[in-house]
Amino acid sequence: MTTTYHAPGFSVDPWDPGYGASLAFEAEMEGSSAALTLDVEIPVLQWRPITPGATTKAPETLLIADGVRRIDARVWVDDPEGGMPAPGIAASYAAGIVRCGEGAEPVAVEVRRGVFTPAKGVADLVAGPVTYTSHEVTGDDDGSLALQQKLTELEVDLALEYRAQTGHDELLVVDGPLRGRTHLANAVGYVKTHHTSYLPPAQSAVVSDLKPGQRTPVFFMGTNWSRYAWYLRLPTISTAPWAGIARCEAGADLSAEDAVELADRVTVALPPMAGVDYKDPRAPQNLVPIGGLEKLLRHRLGDARLLYRALRTAAVAG
Repeated sequence: MTTTYHAPGFSVDPWDPGYGASLAFEAEMEGSSAALTLDVEIPVLQWRPITPGATTKAPETLLIADGVRRIDARVWVDDPEGGMPAPGIAASYAAGIVRCGEGAEPVAVEVRRGVFTPAKGVADLVAGPVTYTSHEVTGDDDGSLALQQKLTELEVDLALEYRAQTGHDELLVVDGPLRGRTHLANAVGYVKTHHTSYLPPAQSAVVSDLKPGQRTPVFFMGTNWSRYAWYLRLPTISTAPWAGIARCEAGADLSAEDAVELADRVTVALPPMAGVDYKDPRAPQNLVPIGGLEKLLRHRLGDARLLYRALRTAAVAG
């Protein structure tokens, strides 16, 4: 059960402040220049919380894909011509898929490691029993962007490989925005934290009015990529305006009718998976299967202290 402290005019978000905020404010949440189509499902002036119909059924099974990453060490790569050393990172990352039906079962896990640096022609780095594959980065990237890109690619590869092996295309929920994964069939992006206010004030007020198990109308938005989106609220007793709110995204190639049907099915499917605060400090948005998969993946990354020691030893030996 989520514990909430409430007094008149005051509420506490259940999201652990150690993880930042589920709704990120600076002076106020950053506005968006996204092009919006708000009347995909109902006219703009009729926006209201929507409860999926009684006949709406959750998928019998669904897949959840997620990934984790960790910087094992900051590195400097010598210039063979005697110039300034180039900075970089040695990182471990892992992706996995959990299949949810009567229970939740991990069905695919893969771990990779890499050195990300702007230095050219860097060989793979062997550190004890593991190898960090060399990746050249460009521009102002310190390696973090390239690392995230490789993690996203790994999640996509795992999903495609698993579906090819099984011959099924169960609904796939990917943790985070759908960007870079829009070509995955029957997939939904699941966004737990909100840094941008996409909706105008009147429609944002509908998000605050959602009750657990309800969603906003489906809308369409385009930035440098296009997608359908909707907000839903997971079970929570907190009265904080955006407590338990997640944003879902679906591919722009869907018809409006298919996007609305998908939104209803997802809104029915996800609330039973909501995290609980005595197990997860990011409850309820961090779904139980996601939390379990993250724990498994972090374990598979290996001991950070041993890897750091192996990297230092390799540097001295080199």
